[in-house]
Amino acid sequence: MAKFPKDFLWGGATAANQFEGGWNEGGKGISIADVITSGAHGVPRKMTWQQPETKESGEIDMIMLEGVSELPEGAIPAVVDGYYYPSHQAIDFYHHYEEDIALLAEMGVQTFRLSINWTRIYPNGDDEQPNEEGLQFYENVFKECKKYGIEPLVTLSHYETPLHLALKYNGFENRKVIDFFVRYAETVMKRYQDLVRYYLTFNEINLMGHCGFQAGGILHENEQRRAQGAHNQFVASALCVKKAHEINPDIRVGQMLAYRPPYAYCCDPKDQLKRMQEMHDMLWFADVQTGGEYPAYKLQEYKHKGIVLDDCQEDYDLIRFYSADFLAFSCYGSYAVSTHSDVKPGLRGVDNPYLEKNAWGWPTDTCALRIALNELYDRYKKPLWIVENGIGWMDELTQDHRIHDDYRIEYLKKNLRSMRDAITVDGIPLMGYTMWGCIDLVSAGTGEMKKRYGFIYVDMDDEGNGTLKRYKKDSFYFYQDVIKTNGEAL
Repeated sequence: MAKFPKDFLWGGATAANQFEGGWNEGGKGISIADVITSGAHGVPRKMTWQQPETKESGEIDMIMLEGVSELPEGAIPAVVDGYYYPSHQAIDFYHHYEEDIALLAEMGVQTFRLSINWTRIYPNGDDEQPNEEGLQFYENVFKECKKYGIEPLVTLSHYETPLHLALKYNGFENRKVIDFFVRYAETVMKRYQDLVRYYLTFNEINLMGHCGFQAGGILHENEQRRAQGAHNQFVASALCVKKAHEINPDIRVGQMLAYRPPYAYCCDPKDQLKRMQEMHDMLWFADVQTGGEYPAYKLQEYKHKGIVLDDCQEDYDLIRFYSADFLAFSCYGSYAVSTHSDVKPGLRGVDNPYLEKNAWGWPTDTCALRIALNELYDRYKKPLWIVENGIGWMDELTQDHRIHDDYRIEYLKKNLRSMRDAITVDGIPLMGYTMWGCIDLVSAGTGEMKKRYGFIYVDMDDEGNGTLKRYKKDSFYFYQDVIKTNGEAL
């Protein structure tokens, strides 16, 4: 039987704004996530705002992958009484981290992806000194991981830009924010150099192409500002790689890309061209951050659109010499594209009649991981790491506190086999796999709890009510067996 490598890292993934909570404890400042309300399937999340002088308040739509609506003149994002903000409590990892890490250890995970909330370290983002209480919290978390032999995989920016940087500098549009981010990164890398070996700089950096606020605190955004924000993040990431290698040569800093293989709906050459353009839109971010240079097609696009970057030669030298050590990516499935107007629309692109869908319309593709791994390795020739993959579902807690999630087990079997084939048949060097939402958390897209991903159920509803007790799902034991046998249980 084909086996996974002996050093393959099995694990799970989370994000601070979706599971940490403690939003105003321990000296933490306000992040952009803290002013975003909950939503539902088909109902967008909202950003709340307030007029500083009149105290008038309201809300605007916050749509995943599309950005935010324009704020009323003079209004600023703010926490407003009477709204429910999922990030404020989330599942309260802040007070449950010992219990949660112990559960992950029981499941056998070898690596745990989590993010540091920037505002817990530098409350405003541009502070002169870090917040010691925040630094100590994460030190405690990482030591708890170390106790069980769990390797942390730490994301430095996962939709948690300090709100102050958005208000004062328009986030990553401003080159000053590069220095603030690098100072933050250097602070945590020095502090945790004996506890953390793996870092990711910006979660799904290609989201900057659609939503500059969520990706980097660009409150007033357009295509020019998003292009500048992406460039500044590339420079910041390269500087992080440089700093990390200086602090400890064993530290590795990766890129994190959102990737879903696009399919041409049919063999019409125009559909094939459409697929190529979709690949360009996703992969140019990796061409820069992992490949080390801007692709010709992107520079040509900027020229045609009149986009001019505030840059210098040193930026491009840094990008070239300090590209990402590895490429991490999320992959939940694929999508199809077509130029034909009579094709049924899907969640993204057009409907693929060969794929099944979950309750939120996400299709399940059993070949997506193998295809993605081959495409990315062929292009970049660097180690890969699948850091998000999973399925959201309305799990039900039975009276005897069990969760029978056979659908998740079947999804994982098919996806992990696809991943295994990429390794054993195609020879792709894959570092590890961290299943998304290994413990139930708040959905980034909708702000719901009922859209559950985890192996561990958390008793909490969409309004934050519940005991917060943790319960093991059937998938907990399935994944436990997969890890124990290093994938032979598949």
